[in-house]
Amino acid sequence: MTLAASDSLSEEQRAVREVVRGFAVEELRPGAGEADATETFPEEAWDELAALDLTGLTTPEAYGGYDADRLTYSVVNEEVAYGHLAVATALSVHCLATSCIAEFGSEALREEYLPDMSTGRPVGMFALSEPDAGSNPAEMTTTARKEGDEYVIDGEKQWITNGERGDVCIVFAKTDPDDDSSITQFLVPKSAGIEVGKKEHKLGLRASDTTGLTFDGVRIPAENRLTEEGKGLSAAFHILTGGRIGIAAQAVGLSQAALDEAVSYARDREQFGGPIADIQAIRHKLADMATKVHASRQLVRAAAERADRGADPRTEAAMAKYFASESAVDVCNEAVQVHGGYGYTTDFPVERFYRDAKILTIYEGTSEIQKEIIARGVVD
Repeated sequence: MTLAASDSLSEEQRAVREVVRGFAVEELRPGAGEADATETFPEEAWDELAALDLTGLTTPEAYGGYDADRLTYSVVNEEVAYGHLAVATALSVHCLATSCIAEFGSEALREEYLPDMSTGRPVGMFALSEPDAGSNPAEMTTTARKEGDEYVIDGEKQWITNGERGDVCIVFAKTDPDDDSSITQFLVPKSAGIEVGKKEHKLGLRASDTTGLTFDGVRIPAENRLTEEGKGLSAAFHILTGGRIGIAAQAVGLSQAALDEAVSYARDREQFGGPIADIQAIRHKLADMATKVHASRQLVRAAAERADRGADPRTEAAMAKYFASESAVDVCNEAVQVHGGYGYTTDFPVERFYRDAKILTIYEGTSEIQKEIIARGVVD
């Protein structure tokens, strides 16, 4: 049972939610276990997402996209994650890339890239983190030096979602290696010479391809610079604020999936002469889980609605991301506990949910970073 976060969804948004939930249950969920086991991204599911116009969520209508408001964006992310978090993650990163091009790119770049990206291919990547620069991107060492009418990019990026399958990369680099304030944003096609590193073998989110990227004298036209020199980091933080609402929504979707599986199992599993759903200890676990899911959804919707009103949602987005991601870990842990020994096996999806949940507290800003953002909003 999904408790309504509020009555603020429009009729169209409720219709979108139902369509995407159906897609998640019928198309994503059945193949999620195999994709996880084989560490293979379900490309057919991606093409079906594109057929639903969901790969164009953050692409303006003028370039063939859906151009969703932030609340609709959060609803879609929640429902896709209900089916398969790895697919939702790939979609959100693709949407980060299209957001950057739409907001900061020239008209020529928008016309060249956005129509095709809105249909799902080429797939977008977002390259901010580095092997030695994660939570503090100002420490990045990737550089972009100007040579005539080109920039030459050198450096290493890490933790790149869609690293293998992606073809268009939003890259952040310093135009002055000695100046932390020189970080600039660029659009770099993989065909320009990006080298893909080894695929990471991860605790969870195993169907999502995560790699490093190497830039060794990669040349791009100067026109591929998306921001003024030195404006890249502020642009990244701006885009990531919206992205965090999406990640928080994904945490809600995964939590709801875990709760639903736990409730279903508790009703069916019999011990001590009846279903374990009649045992107070189990009922209280389910009550705690449902409360965390509902509260998380409320925070996500509040942050999304604030963004749609044109207000600064940084603090609310951080609250939603922090609370929903940490709650997802707790809810998925309890879902395994409700299943007992069976929850520790691959016969039930809750073990995968549990492994997948942890990444939500790490990527696009750790819980520790979110608390710092919240504290700034409260104290400063």
